[in-house]
Amino acid sequence: MSVLTILIAVIIFGLIIAIHEFGHFIAAKLNGVQVNEFAIGMGPKLIKFKMGETLYSLRAFPIGGFCAMEGEDATSENPRAFEKRKIWQRMIVVLAGAFMNIVLGFVLLIVTTSMSNLVPTCYISQFDEVSCASYGYNVGNWSIMSMQGNIPVSSSGESGLIEGDEILSINGSRIWTITDLSYKLQTTDENDFDIKIRRNGENLTLKHIKFENKLSGGRMDFRVVGEEKNILNILEFSLKDTIATGKLVWMSLGDLITGKYGFHDLSGPIGTISVISEAAAMGVSFTDRLGSLLSLTVFITINVGIFNLLPIPGLDGSRFLFMVIEAIRRKPIKKEREAMVHLVGMAALFLFMIIITVQDVTKFF
Repeated sequence: MSVLTILIAVIIFGLIIAIHEFGHFIAAKLNGVQVNEFAIGMGPKLIKFKMGETLYSLRAFPIGGFCAMEGEDATSENPRAFEKRKIWQRMIVVLAGAFMNIVLGFVLLIVTTSMSNLVPTCYISQFDEVSCASYGYNVGNWSIMSMQGNIPVSSSGESGLIEGDEILSINGSRIWTITDLSYKLQTTDENDFDIKIRRNGENLTLKHIKFENKLSGGRMDFRVVGEEKNILNILEFSLKDTIATGKLVWMSLGDLITGKYGFHDLSGPIGTISVISEAAAMGVSFTDRLGSLLSLTVFITINVGIFNLLPIPGLDGSRFLFMVIEAIRRKPIKKEREAMVHLVGMAALFLFMIIITVQDVTKFF
């Protein structure tokens, strides 16, 4: 693990944290909430300066950050305190961090899609084949040339799909882009699918479709059509792939809950740095490596955004849940009780992070 890899990881983590906290910050400012401190990182302050009412700081450890608002966790008589805002304004402020993480993912997808030669679609362009070379041999005085063409090895091409089909859903799961298409095929043990497709402008449902390259065993046994780039299809693909990546994160969380993935499959900061190192080495050119890093950053930032929406104490989703309860009850839960719930949740999350980090270090060595 090189110094350069660690530096890249710090930049990626810093960007994701900064954009998340900036979401809370800008939403608070726009809704008239006093922001006491805007910090990137945790621990001792490395750099700090005050502008207006807000203290801005960069801290030693790039593992978090915060936007400290007046009256967020304690009662305040300040008319610009967080608790003095209307319920819908507070909801916007709480959700803005996760929203900005997802927006960052969308923007980076625009960049990576613009860097690629073509914009991928879900239209089948070609099924996998094996190219067999020609060979010659002699029989007596005769020279005989045997020619063999391409041999199909695609199960999906033999079970009902044809070139030009657009894949719309697999086993009832909407397919947005090649991202969730490949995830759906490669993370399931079954190989008997009901596929909804569009063929010649007509929607059809095909049953008992199998996906497998008979030679390699891989599930992606076909290639998709790539379109020439333009502003509209870049934006369309980027938006759809943002949705597809978010869906992939939800599906992964579901697989974790159902036991498909175990505790040993999780990674913390150390494991993520290792993955970043692998991404930085992918490809032969600087553009390839940059695209690989940006694609990984897309997944991480959308992951952070969605994870923060979970109703786990200490996360934004939990704070939002308390506001929903307040809206239903028409009165807030006592600040002391809510603060205690978030404190216990944050302590549990930090403990969990320490355990995951120890596991990452053990794997590394």
